[in-house]
Amino acid sequence: MSDSNKSVNPWPHTPGGFVTILADPPWRFRHRRSGTSPEHRRNMRYPTMDLEEIKALPIAKVTAKQSHLYLWVPNAMLPEGLETLTAWGFQYKTNITWTKRRKDGGIDRSGTGFYFRNATELLLFGVRGSLSTLTPARRTSNVIDTRRREHSRKPDEQYDLIESCSPGPYLEIFARYAQPGWRVWGDEADDAVMPMGRQHRQRSVAPIDLFPHIEPGVRMDPWLINRVAPLLRRERQAGMTIPELARLSGYNPSRIRRLLRHTEGTLSSQTKPNYPQKSDLAI
Repeated sequence: MSDSNKSVNPWPHTPGGFVTILADPPWRFRHRRSGTSPEHRRNMRYPTMDLEEIKALPIAKVTAKQSHLYLWVPNAMLPEGLETLTAWGFQYKTNITWTKRRKDGGIDRSGTGFYFRNATELLLFGVRGSLSTLTPARRTSNVIDTRRREHSRKPDEQYDLIESCSPGPYLEIFARYAQPGWRVWGDEADDAVMPMGRQHRQRSVAPIDLFPHIEPGVRMDPWLINRVAPLLRRERQAGMTIPELARLSGYNPSRIRRLLRHTEGTLSSQTKPNYPQKSDLAI
């Protein structure tokens, strides 16, 4: 990000400072010559910044003395993310993991990586001062489980999660799609600017299928079992027969019966965690 861009985009201010900050910096990967890096000449999805530039951003000047930070960081750059969080005046507390899904609900294994295929991304959570999260946070898991979309775009579910767990006023840094009630800063924050990531579309934004197609004999992912089985149970309780459920879902009757038995086991024990059982993997 050039100095001219910084002057064109002045930092927003609010009395007392912003209490909750969301940031998705344009990290510069170590392997810049790799065809998978965002700034590689073959891709050039967006201009990046080096670590010292990111750390030098005047975050402390626009944030409240008691505040929260949500900082997106690629798995490969976790040390840089923690270093940045500290440089901005926050203490690391925990993280939220985004699990990226395909349309059929399975894990999206198309991500790149030098050691493993990246199907997750981390949202680091830090605190400045001693500000606690809001009451709903005690009931909120640290997982966002939703579809992957165009390159680098983060899930919209993050906003509901953040707003329910951290107080405003809210500021999003390096924003691409302005949200109601949020102030924004970044080269692509203006509504008139088409984010460069849109030019490198990788996934449609269609929702996960209600009953994704599964070939007979193919095992279902435990996450998918726990999503689909309650839907079948609801329709069964509403009076649908097994053959009707088969036509609705496209699953064979044997699989439907196993899925219904799965819900009986989870519903009968309200105090035990809902861990997938070994037998579930064959559903």
